[in-house]
Amino acid sequence: MPPRRRLRAEIRCADDLQPVKERFSDGHSLKGCKRLHTRGRMLAGHYARPAQMASSQERSWHFNGILPRGCLLSTRFLMKLPCYMEYINIVKTTKNAAEQLIKINQLLAELTRSHHNSASVQLFVQIHSSNYLKPDHFTLSSTLTACANLRNAASGNQLHAYSIQTGLKAYTHVGNTLLSFYAKSKDLVSVQRVFNEIENPDVYSWTTLLSACTKLGQIGYACHLFNQTPRMIPVVWNAIITGCAENKHTEIALNLFREMHQLGVRHDKYTFASVLSLCSLELLDFGREVHTLVIKTGFLVRASVINALLTMYFNSGKVADAYEVFEEAESTVHDDITFNVMIGGLASVGRDEEALIMFKEMQEACLRPTELTFVSVMSSCSSARVSHQVHAQAIKMGFEACTPVSNAAMTMYSSCGNLHAVHMVFDRLEEKDLISWNIIIMNYAQGNFYRLAILAFLQMQRAGIEPDEFTIGSLLASSESLEIVKMFQALVSKNGLNSKIEVSNALVSAFSKHGQIEQAYQGLEQFYELLMSTLKPNAYTLSIVLSICASISALRHGKQIHGYILRSGVFSVTSLGNALITMYAKCGDLDWSLRIFNVMNGRDIVSWNAMISAYAQHGKGKEAVHFFKAMQDSGGVKPDQATFTAVLSACSHAGLVDDGTRIFNSMVNDYGFEPGADHLSCIVDLLGRAGYLEEAERLINSKHLKIVSSIWWTLFSACAAHGNLRLGRIVAGFLLEIEQNDPAVYVLLSNIYAAAGQWEEAANTRDLMQKTRVAKQPGCSWIGS
Repeated sequence: MPPRRRLRAEIRCADDLQPVKERFSDGHSLKGCKRLHTRGRMLAGHYARPAQMASSQERSWHFNGILPRGCLLSTRFLMKLPCYMEYINIVKTTKNAAEQLIKINQLLAELTRSHHNSASVQLFVQIHSSNYLKPDHFTLSSTLTACANLRNAASGNQLHAYSIQTGLKAYTHVGNTLLSFYAKSKDLVSVQRVFNEIENPDVYSWTTLLSACTKLGQIGYACHLFNQTPRMIPVVWNAIITGCAENKHTEIALNLFREMHQLGVRHDKYTFASVLSLCSLELLDFGREVHTLVIKTGFLVRASVINALLTMYFNSGKVADAYEVFEEAESTVHDDITFNVMIGGLASVGRDEEALIMFKEMQEACLRPTELTFVSVMSSCSSARVSHQVHAQAIKMGFEACTPVSNAAMTMYSSCGNLHAVHMVFDRLEEKDLISWNIIIMNYAQGNFYRLAILAFLQMQRAGIEPDEFTIGSLLASSESLEIVKMFQALVSKNGLNSKIEVSNALVSAFSKHGQIEQAYQGLEQFYELLMSTLKPNAYTLSIVLSICASISALRHGKQIHGYILRSGVFSVTSLGNALITMYAKCGDLDWSLRIFNVMNGRDIVSWNAMISAYAQHGKGKEAVHFFKAMQDSGGVKPDQATFTAVLSACSHAGLVDDGTRIFNSMVNDYGFEPGADHLSCIVDLLGRAGYLEEAERLINSKHLKIVSSIWWTLFSACAAHGNLRLGRIVAGFLLEIEQNDPAVYVLLSNIYAAAGQWEEAANTRDLMQKTRVAKQPGCSWIGS
């Protein structure tokens, strides 16, 4: 028989393909391998190569009897399996076939439990290919579980056929495992067929069927089946309630819980955890009733119930209640998930110091921090010193290669203004995902390293990762030319991102920045079309549209949207208040910005930043500094990098040298922020306006920022304002190295020469500009009503 036919029914497994290729290296065709996963065919066995083809090493294994006679996997392949040595030891030390199978079944079960699913499937292949051992129902059940975990439909289908062929399907637990396999494969038709074929379905059969139906959205059918099940078994109730909860069928799940309680069916920890997961701000009163029932029934000693209660209270903004639950529960009940919920919940409401204290308590309780722990803790780190300590601990505990942890570290360093650390973490990360690329692109774009952002974007595409709305938004926000904006507009259309409101807003802002007002107004037209449809804009959409109005100074449209917000009753949403403050400020109505701020209930850091930026934009530096001090005195909100950028800008425009330098030093020394390009631009502008040009130059050189053009431009403008020809020449040289074809450099340098009376040098500079064919673009402006 040709070797290709012998392998026709072989289990399709990625790790099995290499030895198959090696077996056919003598010239046999590989075409037959494409049909290995045909449904309904089962493994006939791995066939040994003829004796003349086998290596001496492989022959020695067979003849010494270490592997059963007829074993058909090559030794070279077997040695790659994590279970290899244990399997060999079982074969060598146990002579009885029945005892061997028992031990091998235990090994299979252990491999599946420890997530070595591929090894489980490979070991089943080895057992089946042996004429010495015959898989039983335990063997089949463990292997089916491994296939379900791998989502390996082809192998699972073949094992199903094998169970029918051998009669092992008659065992109820094999049928239940098949139910789980098809449920994880999202094949509801096969789930129903397998269930109907089970002669005596048990409780597990019913719960698996109900869970599959609810997870696949068949709630009506699940309720129909539920009415046919035994009514007093808690596990069955949990299956239907959990399924409804996971699919956000809140009303059905709560009604089932009430019915369960009325019938006197005993609740357990799974029941409470599922119901509490549905209770947030809108259902907090019902959640408190369930909390009372938890205490009465004595389930406050269950970690899963405590974790569900903590999540409910944090989602509802009730931090004091969450603390009360945490402290009432015995410390021995707290597990790593409990601390993760506490740390994440405290971080989400801005209580960073308390989150760090909770992280310390977790370690004092001898609980090992998990991936989620570090992700939550890193979001709470605003100080450079603490950030380095937390990241060092994550690396020490082996999380350096974990992509979510590295992404959180990059975000953490970004919030501290440490772009160098962000770049280092990114470079050392082996498996970069979309979030990783978005973070590095956003940091380059915000730091005015636009060319590096474009380079990172090109590398991202070469890595096979498609951009999303956040990638495009970051690049558009810092676009340097209209041509680049149009290029990204074409890319947006190609990738089908036109419908994303974030992308539309970024395009509108980019076009308005480059004077393309007609394209900017298209965003407002889309919003009015949305109002006329059956769909209603949510708070997020309204905030995006308000930012469009701000970017094109469309005050009249902004007031109309403000009126719509008041009529819709969504003004209490903090993000909308923040957007209104910014819109009125950018449209020139500072009084309305202050009125909005004063009537807001839930002010956050963005609210304070918006008002400080508003005063800075209107040249009211003293008021901005006053607001900054008021924010510090409030105690509830800590300044971030954007806060310092806004207040330093205000000091710069108002000439408040003492206040500006004091706040800059406080940012570095008291708050631990590494100065970014925006901060340095503000402080250089402040020193330059006051005539301290030498001090500004020393500050730039001390930070080694030779390639940051925005900072040099700030100093260059100050040189022109004060007629400092010596420093102006030096700065112009740096700028021409960075931006060779920028006409503004030639124009400003020519003006500096002219102001110093060196008309010949001024003319030479203009001539050089013409020879290099650098043309100055005309400016434009507009006024919105």
